[in-house]
Amino acid sequence: MEEKDLKKDKKTILVVDDEKPIVDILVYNLKKEGYNTLEANNGQEALKIALEEKPDLILLDIMLPKIDGLTICKKIRHSLNVPILMLSAKDEEIDKILGLELGADDYITKPFSVRELMARVKANLRKFEASKDDLEEVLENVNNSLKEDLNSKAIIRIRDLTIDLVKFEARVRGKVIDLTVREFEVLKYLAQRPGVIITREDLLEKVWGYEYFGDIRTVDVTIGRIRGKIERDTANPRILITKRGLGYYMNGKVEE
Repeated sequence: MEEKDLKKDKKTILVVDDEKPIVDILVYNLKKEGYNTLEANNGQEALKIALEEKPDLILLDIMLPKIDGLTICKKIRHSLNVPILMLSAKDEEIDKILGLELGADDYITKPFSVRELMARVKANLRKFEASKDDLEEVLENVNNSLKEDLNSKAIIRIRDLTIDLVKFEARVRGKVIDLTVREFEVLKYLAQRPGVIITREDLLEKVWGYEYFGDIRTVDVTIGRIRGKIERDTANPRILITKRGLGYYMNGKVEE
């Protein structure tokens, strides 16, 4: 009974790759780090396992038989809100970018360092858990005697954008927009610091939860996805602004 409970407490990671040696290496190292693992060698199997077992994180190769990784990412993102790390070869730059645009939280290029991959896994799980804990804490506070005061403080308004930290949702011109956990965290981090330029490296560290590994394209693509959801004209953004050569900032805060 105690052993079963202990197994339940462990995070479960779904490893999806059609190359058995890669799956074996990843599974071995993940288990060594204390994770439970699930395995899939094709896209069809991966989709079935993901939707049935609901793992805590998915390591997903792009090039897969039956259903490719990009399609799986898109389908999973409609049903599950879990971190998805794409695995891609060096000559698949366009696929990496597409993966991020379809809702992947991160990607890592083959051949990869197992040490770096483990760091990415831990960071993504840690950040996802922190986001859930933050939400639970806010919701718990809302139920106390300060409910009305907290509700007003938990809303950030910037031009057409309203971010509700209690409901964990964002609205543009009154309409709820569909954001992944990562997108919401980036938006929240910038919105809580209106007018302050935040570098890509800072966003990687504070939102993704790991130190700069040398590829900031992840941040740029995520920002691009967010802009597509909050801006009227992405070519001339008015809310989420780029400071060339430095980073990004939110263009002013409108008080209630």
